Amino acid sequence: MIFFQFNILLCFVLFFSALNAQSVNQMYVHDPVMIKHKDKYYLFYTGNGISVASSNDMKNWNREKRVFEHPPKWAVDKVPTFKGHIWAPDISFFNGKYYLYYSISAFGKNTSCIGVATNETLDSTDPNFKWVDHGMVIQSFPGKTNWNAIDPNIILDKKGTPYMSFGSFWGGLMLLELSRDGLQLAKNTKFVNIASRLNTSLQSLNNKHTAGDNAIEAPFVYKHRDYYYLFASIDYCCKGVNSTYKMIVGRSKNLKGPFVDDKGLNLAKAGGKILLTGNKNWHGVGHNAVVENDGDDYVVFHGYDANDNGKAKLLIRKITWNREGWPEIEL
Repeated sequence: MIFFQFNILLCFVLFFSALNAQSVNQMYVHDPVMIKHKDKYYLFYTGNGISVASSNDMKNWNREKRVFEHPPKWAVDKVPTFKGHIWAPDISFFNGKYYLYYSISAFGKNTSCIGVATNETLDSTDPNFKWVDHGMVIQSFPGKTNWNAIDPNIILDKKGTPYMSFGSFWGGLMLLELSRDGLQLAKNTKFVNIASRLNTSLQSLNNKHTAGDNAIEAPFVYKHRDYYYLFASIDYCCKGVNSTYKMIVGRSKNLKGPFVDDKGLNLAKAGGKILLTGNKNWHGVGHNAVVENDGDDYVVFHGYDANDNGKAKLLIRKITWNREGWPEIEL
């Protein structure tokens, strides 16, 4: 009887462990970004309070406690329709701590803000684990700014100064310098338009203030050898099996650009080398991050599963670099 009860107990333990741990192809995520802390990988992605998961092998994931239990008050004040669903986080480590930038927005409008929270560790069992919210970094306004303050990504220059790329639709993707502590814009920072699907300049768009057809978002800048690589997503996400998301890439030896594709076309004027498109199994792939692990580079992104009603799921693929120094991945 004792042996029988033990087996029953073991079955329950395994069953509930399986519910908590999901394989990489079962993780329902949108806008993922990943970082390694000690021997564990941490995934942050769109969700109420910012969703978090951890893994020892980048395949089997365990849900972690969300970053915010309650919507930040500053965000509710800035975006009255905000109810706590936070978009497109970005995680980075500098100044001896982890910086988590995140997006607050009204869907389909550039009533948007980017905020930032910090933590000394990502291990929730560590006594020093505590997310400290520092509030808003930047804000966009309908009818006033021809850019959208969402989809942040941070990269440091050679001197350790943080730069933030961001943007979605409107005038395209922007780059600007942050203060050394990463909590606000640098004094006299200048907005640099680094990518657009429209073959025109940002200045000529300043009086339109509409999303228009400029379907580009989710910038991610990654340094590999002599170049800064700008990854971005074009066309349309969030339509399930009808999504047309694709990844593009360009590069520059200067962090501020101009970023050009393999044909020399400027990404700020509709250039961009196609890196990955969907297929019969994944309808729309994009909003990628790039991470280095043990000498290899990986692309972390979401795709809409054609065999599961178009649900957005986590995908991780290894990058190979060709002879010309361009990244290549297979879906």
